[in-house]
Amino acid sequence: METKGIVIKAQDYKENDKLLWIYTEKLGKVTAIAKGAKKSKNKSFSITLPLCYSDYLLFKGKSLYRLSEGKIINSFQGLLNNLEKLTYSSYLCELIDISTEDGEKNPYLFKEFLTALYLLDTDAIDYELLIRAFELKVLKATGYEIDFNNCVFCKKKINSSNYISLSYYGGVCEECPKEHGVYLSRASFNALRFLNSATLDKVYRVNLNEEMKEELFKINSFIISSNYVRKPKSLEMLKFIKE
Repeated sequence: METKGIVIKAQDYKENDKLLWIYTEKLGKVTAIAKGAKKSKNKSFSITLPLCYSDYLLFKGKSLYRLSEGKIINSFQGLLNNLEKLTYSSYLCELIDISTEDGEKNPYLFKEFLTALYLLDTDAIDYELLIRAFELKVLKATGYEIDFNNCVFCKKKINSSNYISLSYYGGVCEECPKEHGVYLSRASFNALRFLNSATLDKVYRVNLNEEMKEELFKINSFIISSNYVRKPKSLEMLKFIKE
């Protein structure tokens, strides 16, 4: 099968081989063996590096795919030379890994992931807000989208809110009880709503102070940590960079 894909994780395997986790356009997340790829002179070495975006030729085995060949589209290796960008890109990969099942196709999420990496590889955007926007795209793609348009209890349309239910994932109107959730400023609520609906390249339109960014971080991280197979370890590193 020929498919475009991004290496989200790689580790040494038997002898000179590598074990890869590749998020692909046509097959979803797959695990593949790259024979001899540990050797720098091997033809597969460069296409098995983390973050590498390539055209891959994969063959299905009994339990794993086998990487036959590939052609680099973008190595994204520039992200590895900047600690902040490296940490954010590692988090993107980890989020894809924990939120998707093997073989679960999602062209929408693949496109958003790729777009996020391209934007992260520039200097023209607030990286933290890009990450928040991408988290919202992941939640939407995997069935945990936050409802910013209707009260999650009475279903009445809301223009804004100062409270988000963390049990039902959405805004709460003035009349309904504020339980099992978190208060936030209306500006933060509106920012979340915009980031949820806008394309990632429109993130630059949002300008938030540190307190508002912290509100967005707490809400997204709680929902992510509560619903996927494990809590992303990179979240702590992200918090460290932020501080």
